[in-house]
Amino acid sequence: MCFALAAMGLASCNGGFKKAPGGLLYDIVEDKAGPSIQVGDFVSLNYIIKNDADSVLSSSYETGQPNAQMIPKPHSNGDVLSGILLLSEGDSAIFKTNIDSLTKGTPRPKGMTGKYMIYVVKIEKVIQKGHLSQQVFVGRCQAYMNSLADIAKKKEPVAIKKYIADNNLKVATTPSGLNYVITKAGSGEKPIVGDTVSVYYVGRFLNGKIFDTNIKSEAIKGKLQINPMNPYKPIRFAIGIQGMIAGWNEGLQLLNNGSKASFVIPSSLAYGDRGFNIVGPFTPLAFDVELVDIKHVDPNAPKPKPVGPQLPPQAQVQPAKK
Repeated sequence: MCFALAAMGLASCNGGFKKAPGGLLYDIVEDKAGPSIQVGDFVSLNYIIKNDADSVLSSSYETGQPNAQMIPKPHSNGDVLSGILLLSEGDSAIFKTNIDSLTKGTPRPKGMTGKYMIYVVKIEKVIQKGHLSQQVFVGRCQAYMNSLADIAKKKEPVAIKKYIADNNLKVATTPSGLNYVITKAGSGEKPIVGDTVSVYYVGRFLNGKIFDTNIKSEAIKGKLQINPMNPYKPIRFAIGIQGMIAGWNEGLQLLNNGSKASFVIPSSLAYGDRGFNIVGPFTPLAFDVELVDIKHVDPNAPKPKPVGPQLPPQAQVQPAKK
């Protein structure tokens, strides 16, 4: 679907656009019968955002999760939200917004080149607020989100098995469900809860898309936005204390200093049934890690109280403490 919609975007850029109030250009590629979306409706949609050079800046297809939200009032007549209000359930469209008009008076965000931002949108589901009570409306929205989570839950074990097979990983599996393979053996002692470790890592969705890393060359390879303030150094944290996901806390304790490993982490050891930020519910994750340093905890220090296992690894998903 992602590539099909991207192709539609390329074709439509040659012409066929109409102009909406405020200067928004739009081309409704697929027009299904049904009421138009209204402010306050619940909408689930898939999208691709790209620039004039057809470089993809963001895509819901990369995460495998549609964007779902109550539609707010558009900020201006020319923004993409005003275009969403032209659509109904099942529609697909391409919108072009003039970057200079939308960023007037402020510097352009880094990576915004050319004249237009292009949005390729597919409306998957609409739940109309209409005259529904807030309780009934919220209940219907939650039921729909639960149905998406149920689908993701059923797909998860299949996706993990396929990723391991496709990448020819000879994994060992712990009783908790963590899949790991040590690709380079280190030496010395292994870290324990309370030890501070320094780690290089690359995080991927199981479709292979890199979503986070503290290695600049990998960020470039994965087409992530490069943050000039990010030193791209090993992340440092205390195992079991500073809020890393359970899969990291468990997996790093299996490694000697200097080891490299690949983890395939089920959602039960990552972000669980709720997800976090760009990671959806029941989403397994893959990490390549290198343990570059261990600072052992002082045996005479008070024993710290471990935190819960469902907090995220940090960086672009949540800013890392460098």
